[in-house]
Amino acid sequence: MIDAVKSLFSTDLAIDLGTANTLVYVKGKGVVSNEPSVVAVYRDPRGNQKILAIGEEAKDMLGRTPGNIIPIRPMKDGVIADFEVTEQMLRHFIFKAHNRKTFVRPRVVVCVPSGITPVERRAVKESAESAGAREVYLIEEPMAAAIGAGLPITEASGNMIVDIGGGTTEVAVISMGGIVTSNSIRVAGDKMDDAIIQYVKRRYNLFIGERTAEQVKINLGNAFPAEGNADTLEIKGRDLVSGIPKILEMTAGEVKEALTEPLNNIVDVVRITLERTPPELASDIVDKGIVMTGGGALLKNIDVMLRNAINLPITIVDDPLSTVVMGSGKLLDDKDLLREVALSY
Repeated sequence: MIDAVKSLFSTDLAIDLGTANTLVYVKGKGVVSNEPSVVAVYRDPRGNQKILAIGEEAKDMLGRTPGNIIPIRPMKDGVIADFEVTEQMLRHFIFKAHNRKTFVRPRVVVCVPSGITPVERRAVKESAESAGAREVYLIEEPMAAAIGAGLPITEASGNMIVDIGGGTTEVAVISMGGIVTSNSIRVAGDKMDDAIIQYVKRRYNLFIGERTAEQVKINLGNAFPAEGNADTLEIKGRDLVSGIPKILEMTAGEVKEALTEPLNNIVDVVRITLERTPPELASDIVDKGIVMTGGGALLKNIDVMLRNAINLPITIVDDPLSTVVMGSGKLLDDKDLLREVALSY
């Protein structure tokens, strides 16, 4: 009875609980929040902890805090690494989406990677319930991305989606409202940042932070650079030999070299998924091509690189960052399809 009353005061939500960013979609309003999945925690000498900041404010603290303030990324490789902090973060986003009203019990659709284990599924469900959700539905990210991209997933034809997020790259072939074959690898945006950090460390003995690496990737990253691309960017870090802060210039060619391994891993997982696709569906993919979504799809010329590697048409959706959450939002309006595609736990 109490739940029924609370449901009158709440609006259903879809949450793309990502490694890099968390997006919240409110039924009837659209995407109301897009913030980094970062939480700043203050720990006192007794070991008690208190949440200081969540989202953009917490991300600004990365690498810039004293020992007793720790910016935590509670999502690792698309799954929960810190249960308590994830629960606090979810509560913050649900609370914010409902304009700071505490008397709410929304129905929540949460997107999860396709390679998630049953234990990890339960952790996500319990986190959302503890954060105030009345009902929780878990949807695989490739399925949500396909719906968000407007693909005809309920028809008897093959639709291939490649979703490159912060922690995972999801590749799936979808037909008749279900995933026929899929692959999930824990190589995506974060691994690209890490590859840049390691490259700069190896080549220049310079240690740069996560935020600097991300800026290098955004500004200079190019999966298929043109010959003679002379773009450069000034980067700042700490010299590992002298220990003194130092500035150097990095070129687009060096960033391409740094990103070679993670990009090759993504091409390999697309190839493996295509090899496992039934021939009838493979022929549909030859005609329709592959659709790319996720923040990783914003890397310059990543579609050109993939097209050259597998000789199939590649399309990047108009708004790759919000495709997954938009697809989950559409499911809030279609209860039958939601029940059909939701994961059991």
